[in-house]
Amino acid sequence: MQLSPVLADLAQYPFARLDDWKAEASARGIEVIDFGMGDPRERTPGFIRQALLDSVDEVSSYPRATGLPELRSAVGGWIDRRFGVSVDPDREIVPTLGSKEAIYSFAQIALGGKRLVAVPEPAYPVYERGALFAGGAIAEVPLREDHGWLPDLDAFDAWDEIALFWVCYPNNPTGAEAPLSFYEELAARAREHGFLICSDEAYSELWFDKPPASALQVEDRSNVVVFNTLSKRSSMTGYRSGFVCAPPEIADALRSFRPTVGTAPQEFVQRASVAAWSDDAHVEDVRAIYRRKRETLLPALEAAGLRLAGSTATFYLWLDVGGPSEVFARRLLEHGVVCAPGSFFGPAGEGYVRFALVPTQEQCERAAEIIRE
Repeated sequence: MQLSPVLADLAQYPFARLDDWKAEASARGIEVIDFGMGDPRERTPGFIRQALLDSVDEVSSYPRATGLPELRSAVGGWIDRRFGVSVDPDREIVPTLGSKEAIYSFAQIALGGKRLVAVPEPAYPVYERGALFAGGAIAEVPLREDHGWLPDLDAFDAWDEIALFWVCYPNNPTGAEAPLSFYEELAARAREHGFLICSDEAYSELWFDKPPASALQVEDRSNVVVFNTLSKRSSMTGYRSGFVCAPPEIADALRSFRPTVGTAPQEFVQRASVAAWSDDAHVEDVRAIYRRKRETLLPALEAAGLRLAGSTATFYLWLDVGGPSEVFARRLLEHGVVCAPGSFFGPAGEGYVRFALVPTQEQCERAAEIIRE
């Protein structure tokens, strides 16, 4: 039996390797504090959990791919409040099962005559993997610290060949932000050369100084597709609830495609999501939690000689370790502190590590003591 050659050619998913490392450490009796995976450990707010419980009906039905009108409306209202942008919820919003599956599958509807997909590096691996499984090819776009972790658009030379250009700001793994001027320049190139900007904005609500810009705020959104999720904003990773905001013709294509693969949040999750997108106060509390954790851990890391190399937003600390990232991460793991080597995100991540501020406040304080010791 012959399996997919794409699957055979892929390296092991990097965080599966991290799981193996943690299992080995635990087997040796090391108690670990896990800053490796970006899975929040904060409680989902009570009013959201109650909205879900109140929506579990006696009779279960398949959810429709279009999503509940109330959910599309709540997402549209949030976009208006947050970014000052008016969208048509019925024509431009598609609820999704979180953002990961939507990011992964998007190339399956968006690769037509052109098969090349531009992906940042270092980056979340799903942009590349989704394109490859859809039969696409990859053009890597390096992100460098000396360029603010933004793509150097003038250095990229495949504009006429690409179908999609992926960006993620606030950025995973570096925590960098993109100014609106960057999105405007990229959107102008997208219109000129006929490709789509795919903007992963999962961390748009985790910031410290001022709200980050969104690709939705460009003057002409005709080539802009934005992916967002409640996972980080509302500590709802397990709920798997997000959305795509796209021009009507792209949203129509998504609505045609998605019933085939059966990807839509359960209706009780959608109703909990209505509550989450309709409330902004709890998000301020979430930001305060991560700010406190950052203020707890970062001084210890800097005192140990690590340099913050980004991280103006998100719940990630992206640090220059001055040497091989896997060696550093394995050594720190021996003391019970887990971080993600920058090399897991691509060659341009080498020399850096990522700390996800997802353990509890108490665990962050303990980790800071370990690092100081």
